[in-house]
Amino acid sequence: QVQLVESGGGLVQAGGSLRLSCAASGRAINIYTMAWFRQAPGKEREIVAANGWSISTYYADSVKGRYTISRDNAKNTVYLQMTSLKPEDTGVYYCAAGTSRIYFLESTGYDYWGQGTQVTVSS
Repeated sequence: QVQLVESGGGLVQAGGSLRLSCAASGRAINIYTMAWFRQAPGKEREIVAANGWSISTYYADSVKGRYTISRDNAKNTVYLQMTSLKPEDTGVYYCAAGTSRIYFLESTGYDYWGQGTQVTVSS
């Protein structure tokens, strides 16, 4: 079965940068769209960025201009470059993958999930 493993989280000061990586392993087949969600303490999980099989992308309003999603299709790996980080960016970031060729904005649109990686932005 498909397994997703996130890495790159950690503690960073406000204004700093981090790059998250998510690599698929196991029987990684039929993965067309990948996305990043985050969940702040006491809050519901929300989408922050996504892309489909093509170059089309989505960014939440709160991260536009600061985050960049990219992927290496041959390796089934997606990256999230985060810059100008703010304390409100703090949360557990989850990688998600789906078998649709287009991305979804809801978590129910994805078939596979990583274990999450913590991002903490200090003020």
